[in-house]
Amino acid sequence: MAGKPLKTNVSTASYCTMLFTLLVTTACKAYEEIKPVPAKGVSSSSVSDTRLVNAELEPENWLSHGRTYKEQRYSTLDKINLGNASKLGLSWSFDLEGTRGLEATPIVVDGVMYVTGNWSKVYALNAVTGEQLWKYDPKVPPEWAVHLCCDVVNRGVAVWENKVYVGTLDGRLVAVNAKDGSLVWEVQTTPTDKPYSITGAPRVVKGNVIIGNGGGEFGVRGFVSAYDGRTGQQKWRFYTVPGDPAKPFENPILEMAAKTWKGEWWTLGGGGTVWDSMAYDSELNLLYVGVGNGSPWNQQIRSPGGGDNLFLSSIVAVRPDTGEYVWHYQTTPGESWDYTAAQQMILAELELEGQKRKVIMQAPKNGFFYVLDRETGEFLSAEPFVKVSWATHVDSKTGRPAVVEGARYTNENFLGLPSPFGGHNWHSMSYNPLTGLVYIPTMDLPFNYQHDPEYLAHPLGVNLGIDGIAGAMPEDLNVRKAIKAMLKGHLTAWDPVKQKAAWRVGQKVSWNGGTLSTAGGLVFQGNGAGEFVAYNAQDGNRVWSYNAQTGIVAAPVSYSVDGEQYIAILAGWGGIMPLLLGEAVQESAANKVNRMLVFKLGGSKNLPTLNVVKRQLNPPANIASKDEIDRGRSLYQQFCFNCHGDTAVSGGVLPDLRYSPFNLQRDAWKQVVINGALSSKGMVSFKKVLEDKDAEAIRSYVIKRAHDKLSEMSAD
Repeated sequence: MAGKPLKTNVSTASYCTMLFTLLVTTACKAYEEIKPVPAKGVSSSSVSDTRLVNAELEPENWLSHGRTYKEQRYSTLDKINLGNASKLGLSWSFDLEGTRGLEATPIVVDGVMYVTGNWSKVYALNAVTGEQLWKYDPKVPPEWAVHLCCDVVNRGVAVWENKVYVGTLDGRLVAVNAKDGSLVWEVQTTPTDKPYSITGAPRVVKGNVIIGNGGGEFGVRGFVSAYDGRTGQQKWRFYTVPGDPAKPFENPILEMAAKTWKGEWWTLGGGGTVWDSMAYDSELNLLYVGVGNGSPWNQQIRSPGGGDNLFLSSIVAVRPDTGEYVWHYQTTPGESWDYTAAQQMILAELELEGQKRKVIMQAPKNGFFYVLDRETGEFLSAEPFVKVSWATHVDSKTGRPAVVEGARYTNENFLGLPSPFGGHNWHSMSYNPLTGLVYIPTMDLPFNYQHDPEYLAHPLGVNLGIDGIAGAMPEDLNVRKAIKAMLKGHLTAWDPVKQKAAWRVGQKVSWNGGTLSTAGGLVFQGNGAGEFVAYNAQDGNRVWSYNAQTGIVAAPVSYSVDGEQYIAILAGWGGIMPLLLGEAVQESAANKVNRMLVFKLGGSKNLPTLNVVKRQLNPPANIASKDEIDRGRSLYQQFCFNCHGDTAVSGGVLPDLRYSPFNLQRDAWKQVVINGALSSKGMVSFKKVLEDKDAEAIRSYVIKRAHDKLSEMSAD
């Protein structure tokens, strides 16, 4: 064709113009798919697979749970920085329904914020003004609350195409329209005859919506599932513990896993729920899932004779397309202490011994900070980031912990560090590649583990295989004060290369929120005392704080719209520690306020003044015998403590029964406990497991504890 003119019906100039237009249009279309330009204020752009993979290119948005698939929770936005953070002020606030814990990470897409509150409700808000665009209520039955270990919380949604996905407390996965909140589809992901739940946020990978579940304290078998994002059809399911060996294994790898178990674990559930953390490497095409504790906790009941009990307390890598097993690493073989590995996993590139490594990092409950090769699962290093008593170290060659003698409490009790609350729990940590530090909400709490020989005598309710009385806070005031002095919370900046703390900041309360780190040299964290704080990422010095009026346990995010940077945090006190261990959080700001708070430079809005009502303590005379009160204490610790607090001391989420007007009258107490007068609020009837005399024994114990409180107040 050289030297010959191209035969066409259009001129050369017109052809060039058409070609140029086609090239520009194609390029713009591709760019729109990767990174649409946000419209003024609010838009409803679709979130494609390409956008999720390339989320790093969109610092103005927060497209997935950890901002990007790497789950680093690091924002490259830097208009808010060390030099001007003191000028931060409230831009807007939004009150959510309910007064329970808020744990969600907001998702922000092109000026729209999607966030969850109590009872798995989803809100769409204008990210600039806080105006509610729509709300979706999945209508979780209130009575399902009895199957929840850790409050009626939800940790957030996932977005893909034009849909928003949320897991519900009763085990459903729901897809709603991102524009108006209308239902697109829903599927029941868990058996309805077992006490499963969902509190974790879904993830979307290659069009599959990945979701796990909870219920490890109630005798369930864990698994993680994938559903087609468009239709809700199940694509695959990976069980984290083997079932009955007499039946075919659902996955060939479970045959290997079954060899690490003893006894008839499948009759007790086994545990291993994937209740929170996941991460995805798009280059390796590996999905990493964090696996939870054994069910029951006590291995000598669950798997008599020992064994590693795979895949409990493990990081498991699978193919997101099929659920095919690739590799695993177990942080706590033979798990016996509720040391889950369901905590957040971060993907990063670190230089270790002169070599660049693609790593996955985790600070699970057991107190060791782990660095693994994320391609192969090879163990690289682990060191304790909090006080640890159950193991002396992790062997550098085998990657296995050196468990101390007696730690499994087979013959006598064991004072364990960390406690079942963990050295680090679900509260999100963040990694800043500029400082090379991981910012972790950490805790030092002891717990008295003791075998429960009467496990089979009370198979209902929360049944952990440990003695509930032995693990409870002592009622002696002086002993309790001594134990409370041991309960510590910190913000810890951890160097994953040197495997040591760069700095720590002490907290008033043990139970605190997740972290966000930014390119502006800042670390943001809310705490249980009701403060939202910005720290210098290099040294931990405070540079700004705000009175949120209530305790914070959620993690912040940063986004921008029209060039303005915002910092957002959910403020709402709750979760497992305030429900269960009220004694440890008495200094918390538990004001039953549930809000989204959003800040910007120069923000000038104010929160309304709180009207705090002082509780009155006026218990009836205690006429019950010591035997009756002791029986009531035992029943309380079996059926009531996980919602109303260990030894009847509330952490400010649900009513403190010592102050309850219902304990003044026997008939009123019976109406609630036996007849279910408050079932619509989640306080179900216990008629199936308690007789009238049992309810009265519990009332006698609560009255006794109210008089104990009066004595303490008089002594002070």
